Amino acid sequence: MNSITLITALFALVGGIAVGYYLRRIVALGQRRSIEIDIKQMMVGAKEEAQNILDDAKKKAEEYREEFKEEEKRILEDRKRTEERLIKKEELLDARQVEIDKEVENVKLKVEEIKKIKERAETLELEKKTALEKIANLSREDAKELLVKEMERDAEEDLLVRMQKLEQSSEEKLERRAKDILATTIQRLASSTAAEIMTTNVTIPNEDIKGKIIGKEGRNIRAFERAAGVELIVDDTPGTIVISSFDPVRRQIARLALENLVLDGRIQPAKIEEMVEKAKEEINKIIKEKGDQAVYECGIYNFDPRIVAIIGRLYFRTSYGQNVLQHSIEMAHIARMLAEELGGDPSIACAGALVHDIGKALDHEVQGTHIEIGMRILQKFGADERIITAMKSHHDDWPHESLEAVIVQTADYISGGRPGARRDTVENYLKRLAELEALVNGFAGIEKSYAISAGREVRIFVTPDKITDIEAKDLAREIARKIEQELKYPGEIKVTMIRETRVIEYAR
Repeated sequence: MNSITLITALFALVGGIAVGYYLRRIVALGQRRSIEIDIKQMMVGAKEEAQNILDDAKKKAEEYREEFKEEEKRILEDRKRTEERLIKKEELLDARQVEIDKEVENVKLKVEEIKKIKERAETLELEKKTALEKIANLSREDAKELLVKEMERDAEEDLLVRMQKLEQSSEEKLERRAKDILATTIQRLASSTAAEIMTTNVTIPNEDIKGKIIGKEGRNIRAFERAAGVELIVDDTPGTIVISSFDPVRRQIARLALENLVLDGRIQPAKIEEMVEKAKEEINKIIKEKGDQAVYECGIYNFDPRIVAIIGRLYFRTSYGQNVLQHSIEMAHIARMLAEELGGDPSIACAGALVHDIGKALDHEVQGTHIEIGMRILQKFGADERIITAMKSHHDDWPHESLEAVIVQTADYISGGRPGARRDTVENYLKRLAELEALVNGFAGIEKSYAISAGREVRIFVTPDKITDIEAKDLAREIARKIEQELKYPGEIKVTMIRETRVIEYAR
């Protein structure tokens, strides 16, 4: 029984294996057929896609071909139009060349005509000269000699007038130089002579103060004058005491000390000396502040502090009524601008202008001119040698050794010579220019005139239809003589006569 069961199981197992193998074979065959079908479908799709791509490429190629044909056609048309324009231009140039050739021929004919006319004119001129020689009983050489002598007389007269003018100008320059030296000397020398520019007024609250200032038997006023180095003028002028001194620093010290004494009320010799010393300290502070402000405003930062302090003293100095420190600062700005325009060193020119009058700040005990004193100050305190070279020539005492030296001198002339700077009012300046133009405009044939260069030149425009070139020269000489006779002016006035002919045509 067990053997049968075992045999049956074996047969079943073998049968199962056979059936499984057969089923697996069937499944494998089915999958193979399915893959082949998919591959065939993919190949068909790829062929269709390739055909579509090929069709699109052919279509685009056809479109590009049409576009290229259109572009080629357009280029050919543009080229054709360009060729037509070039042909037209060539025709126009040919026509223009023909016209130019005709004009050249006309010009040649006109040149020949002009030559003939010139020859005829020369013949007539010769005949005219010959006739004049017969009439005047003078040969050509005699007439020429007579004309030369007459011109020499006219030139001799002009030369004499010019020489006289130069002599007067030289005298005026020497006189101005002498005045400069005198003014500088007076500023540095504290004399007892009273003048308006050398006095300072101090206001007092009541007249009783005058008695206290004078003191018993004049001891207070003597103590004040001795301590401050000034002269007190106590007169009958109500509410005012006058301080007189040629030294402006001393005047300021005395003014400050006197004002403090009046406020304090205790006026006696010891207090006077105390107030004067206190005023000196305050003035020294002001001097230092003014010096620092000046160098800062001018943009100069490498000066020795002692030079800066001496520059500050110029705040209390004047020259021809012009504040020397303000004049120096103004010069420094002008010199910097000139140096920038002319290619010089702006810092050297500015510094040289600022210290050009530093010698005026010291007292009269120091010997020499203010230029020599200034040079010694700058050398002693280690200033740049280029600055010394720039400042020492502003009065032509030394040769101009650099461009900056010329710039400093020019800046000095500009600052000191402008209207109103040194006792010359703007009203007088404008009046002088108006009189000059009015005199010139009074002559016949003058179209317009302008006084320029601060009245040192008058520029005149004449009417060309009324005045010829020869007449313009004579008119200029006549105007110059009338200016000399009727006007008063420093230096000389240049008369510039301008005769201008304008020809206007229109191109249509």
